[in-house]
Formats: sequence, C-alpha cells, structure tokens
Amino acid sequence: MHNIISVQLYYKAERIVTPLKQETVIHRRVLHLYTTKIVSAYREFSLNEVYDISFKSIGQGHGVLYLHTKQGVFPYTVESDPKDFIIEFKKIVEK
Repeated sequence: MHNIISVQLYYKAERIVTPLKQETVIHRRVLHLYTTKIVSAYREFSLNEVYDISFKSIGQGHGVLYLHTKQGVFPYTVESDPKDFIIEFKKIVEK
C-alpha cells in the first residue's frame, strides 16, 4: 500500500429543499496525496494526469483548490490554506 504524503480537508455544501424547509448540509471530505496519485471522496487522479494545482483564496484561509488535470479542472472548496499540500505535490512531480 502507498503511504500518504499529504492530506487536505475540503467540503461540499449540499442544499436540501423540501416543501417545509430549506437547509444546507456540509459534507466534510479529504484529499489524499500519494507518490503516484491524488484521491478524493469520489475520484482518483494519477499524478501523470495532473498538470498543476492552484488555489484561489476567498478570505480567512477559505478558498478553492483547483486540480488541473487531463480530464479538466476539478474544484475543491477548502477551509484552510492548502499550501503544504501544493508544496508536497510539486516536490513529487518535479523529481
């Protein structure tokens, strides 16, 4: 089994609307960085297919982490600055 190099918490907000109420449910999830892949709750990306990772801050550490991949750009909403995750990714791909 591959060792986890880094993890990044992210979340997905789901709006649930019923005839009586509207609520937002927050699903907390984790991105796992391995030496050969990045794994989210529902996707797995080979590092050969990840071109870059970028981050757009929306204030107070919150923002969107973008995985730029062969299949397109995948956004992940985060509550903390993902700089350590990005640094570890770049260390692996620059080898």
